[in-house]
Amino acid sequence: QVQLVESGGGFVEPGGSLRLSCVASGNIFEIVSMGWHRQAPGKQRELVAAITGGGVTDYANSVKGRFTISRDNAKNTVYLQMNSLQPEDTAVYYCKADGVLEVGVYNEYDLWGQGTQVTVSS
Repeated sequence: QVQLVESGGGFVEPGGSLRLSCVASGNIFEIVSMGWHRQAPGKQRELVAAITGGGVTDYANSVKGRFTISRDNAKNTVYLQMNSLQPEDTAVYYCKADGVLEVGVYNEYDLWGQGTQVTVSS
């Protein structure tokens, strides 16, 4: 089965930047959309940003103008460039792949990564 592996989380001071990466590995034919969600302690998981294979993007209002999502379809990789980070961005960030279609398999499914911690603090 396809797996998602995230990297790039860590600790940063307010105003700093981080870049998250998520690689999908396996016998992939297509992934309709890839994106990032986050969950802070005591809060529900929320969409941060998503991007389709054609490059159509969607962002949460709270990150517009600060975060940029991009995707390399040839590498089945999605990136999240996070600038001007604030303490309220502190959360576990999860990569999600929607509409995963494997070669020779006719049922598509959604997949979550294991999460990577982002902490913004002075």
